[in-house]
Amino acid sequence: MKTLWSKLTNAVRNSPWNSLEDSLLLFSLMVVATLLALQFNLFSFAEQLTESQRRITLAEAIFLTIVLAFCIFAFVIRRLRETRHEVARSAAMKFRVRELRALAHKDSLTGLANRRALLAALDRAVASPPERAKHAFFLIDLNAFKRVNDLEGHSLGDHVLQVVVERFQTVRRPSDLLARLGGDEFAVLAYNVGRDAAHKIGMRLIASLKSEIRIGGQAHQIGAAVGAAMIPDDGTTTEEIIHNADLAMYRAKAHDHSALVFCRPADVKPRQRA
Repeated sequence: MKTLWSKLTNAVRNSPWNSLEDSLLLFSLMVVATLLALQFNLFSFAEQLTESQRRITLAEAIFLTIVLAFCIFAFVIRRLRETRHEVARSAAMKFRVRELRALAHKDSLTGLANRRALLAALDRAVASPPERAKHAFFLIDLNAFKRVNDLEGHSLGDHVLQVVVERFQTVRRPSDLLARLGGDEFAVLAYNVGRDAAHKIGMRLIASLKSEIRIGGQAHQIGAAVGAAMIPDDGTTTEEIIHNADLAMYRAKAHDHSALVFCRPADVKPRQRA
């Protein structure tokens, strides 16, 4: 009984408006029934009854008590069921919101972080104190991928991209962020690395594409042009880091093979003193 009462009080606490509506509805019904009884003198027969006839028997009292208990029990069960459904709907809504937020930061084809998620991560990276840690940012553009799309179609091209992602995943560090910016452009944000360690990471990305990608019975040789910028050496804002890594990537594309190129000091704009 205590458990049922506790559940009922929780239901009232969790849904006060519904409980108030139920109470107002019950009160309104009682008022209407009383007014109708007085209007049509429905209780006039009671004056014609003797004193003994006006008393109810023990069986009648038990019956009325059972009916009252059943009504209360039905009301309690209905309120608990409504509360359970409301809790379930609220949990489903929260889960859906979290799911939509997660999808808003993921690339639909590869499941990687998308541009929005990458920009947010870059903002946090450039905002960290420069004396605490350095980071490396890589922009990656695939070589010879456009030819795959043009000759084989976008469906096969999507499969090639998924294989490329699998290879990148095998060589990146678990702590680093791998993102797809769109088309055949990717990015990697490597945390807490110096230039030497960043160079090794970039070369591993290139080496992962050394072997052919075989899909649909055909072999495709895909390369990568990788441009790198160090944080905060090559920029103190997200825009500067992306711009300088982009310049380095275009110099990498000038090679006739896969290449890793770091931002040059000449690319970095002089910082204005405060």
